Amino acid sequence: MKLVIQGKNIEITDSIREYVHQKIEKAVSHYQHLTMEVDVHLSVARNPRINPNQTAEVTIYANGAVVRAEESSENLYASIDLVANKIARQLRKFKEKRYDQSRAPVKATHVIDEKPVAASLIDTDRAPELPGQVLRMKYFAMPPMTIEQALEQLELVDHDFFMFRNIETGEINVIYERNHGGYGVIQPRNGNGHTNGKFAEIAHAAHHANGSANGSANDKVTPM
Repeated sequence: MKLVIQGKNIEITDSIREYVHQKIEKAVSHYQHLTMEVDVHLSVARNPRINPNQTAEVTIYANGAVVRAEESSENLYASIDLVANKIARQLRKFKEKRYDQSRAPVKATHVIDEKPVAASLIDTDRAPELPGQVLRMKYFAMPPMTIEQALEQLELVDHDFFMFRNIETGEINVIYERNHGGYGVIQPRNGNGHTNGKFAEIAHAAHHANGSANGSANDKVTPM
């Protein structure tokens, strides 16, 4: 198992590194057959208004899925303890879901034809450019999945939203947690200005399966 430790506004001392190895390796000890890489990000906020200000974030890449947890406190070692316990619970949930899926009947899937990249997008003479201000950029594989699978992944990454490629349309969708319960899905509009009704029904079912909410409630993610 590959374990990478990074720090922001903090020096990763030998004692901190040893403590992270001890706690994280214990947390994933029963799931090493699923775990390919573990990234640990430790940070201390310099802004005195941010409290608690010492954060431990763990991201685990496990057989095509991403399992993530984050905890903050006023003590870095306490944050490491909290995130180790949380990531262990997340991994247990992930393993249980995989076990349930392995016992479920096999369903036929629709294979999306691969399309070549448009020639206009390939320009060997153009110099690479970055935005004027880069905060934090992440790159990750985006295999096609159903809305139900995306909902399961959302519960594992400990975020309010999850971006995925819809297996039936090939389009990028965002599933997100609503402020007052349930989930929503953001999809591109079709040429007629309406989203696909079938997917709207799936999103509606996912919302009610996880607790209904007032239709007029504000959501955490608002499409532009």
